[in-house]
Amino acid sequence: MDQFTFTDKSKKIFIALILIGVASIIYGVVDGDVSGHRIWTSALINGWFFFSTALMGTVFIAINSAAQSGWIVVLKRVFEAVSLYVPIGAVTLIIVFIASSLHWNHIYHWMDPEAVAHDPILQHKEPYLNLPFWWTRAIVMLGVWTLFTLIYRRKSLKEDMEGGTKIYKASMVTSAIFLVFFGYTSVVAAWDWLMSIDAHWFSTLYGWYVFSGMWISGMIMVFLITHYLMSKGYLKEVNASHIHDLGKFIFGISFLWTYLFFSQFMLIWYADIPEEVTYYIPRINDYTVSFWSMVLINFLVPMLFLMSKTTKRNRNILAFVSVIIFFGHWMDIYYLITPGAMKADGQIGVVELGMMLGYLGLFLFVVFRELAKAPLVVKNHPLLDESKHHHIN
Repeated sequence: MDQFTFTDKSKKIFIALILIGVASIIYGVVDGDVSGHRIWTSALINGWFFFSTALMGTVFIAINSAAQSGWIVVLKRVFEAVSLYVPIGAVTLIIVFIASSLHWNHIYHWMDPEAVAHDPILQHKEPYLNLPFWWTRAIVMLGVWTLFTLIYRRKSLKEDMEGGTKIYKASMVTSAIFLVFFGYTSVVAAWDWLMSIDAHWFSTLYGWYVFSGMWISGMIMVFLITHYLMSKGYLKEVNASHIHDLGKFIFGISFLWTYLFFSQFMLIWYADIPEEVTYYIPRINDYTVSFWSMVLINFLVPMLFLMSKTTKRNRNILAFVSVIIFFGHWMDIYYLITPGAMKADGQIGVVELGMMLGYLGLFLFVVFRELAKAPLVVKNHPLLDESKHHHIN
């Protein structure tokens, strides 16, 4: 089957998930979160998590285009569909940013003029952390990322119609430009939207740490959607070697994330400098069990289950492990944001889990809708035949 059908049953399931998210917001208000601080914090957690997951679809298309990689071609439409949540995800983030700028929440301490007036550290950072400059960066980054996402999709559909190598060669140039831009701005986004929540603290490893989490979440989502499509009889061109490659990425990036987590934590712990350890103290003291559980999930689960070649080629085992790791990296984003935004009052309860399901429903609705708009396998890509015959021992 070449054309995916977005069934009414799937639509109803995703809409039901969205409604669960709405219900969790109502529950939060009724339960006492009248100011909405917990809800806005959860909106940022899920807004960033699913936006960054989608953005990695764009990034991975660009990486493989610039590298002239052939194996990904039969999976290209899945990456495209995942990436096409980027415009919607950008809107969800902008809503939170507007609410923060209007002081409807207190996620970003530095946005409060009264706080800056009495805080020498925030005053020192004000040339960078000020609303006009911050919003300029946000609009440029979200706008350019969205633009490139749409350009890749348009070129891909045009290539289906025209064939040849002109579009393929032009995409390599486009990808080189995009990857340079993304390499800088992904770090800036991590500083602006996540690290600035703990405005008294900074880390030179932070941007790459956040990037590693984005990358693995994106790869997991692509694999899980691929697994679902194959279980329904689609993507006949995808073989065990393609699955193996996705599994190797999930396994390898998990260790990249672990390495960056350990490098950042170990250096701060060993130096024991007050202005550095202030970041980890609330996470360890106020969220001890769940924080270290997140670390262990994201490190031990891939190490124990994905070390062997056999498990990386087994779609069912890889899917089971991927779901666990995916939730583990949602927890990672939770701990990047919540302790700074809500101090010791954060929790993973009905509001947080319900909003996660709501955002997941919105994400999947957009992705499945886009999957149905074009053939699941590209038609005239120069490396299509190579991808169909991709094989690794």
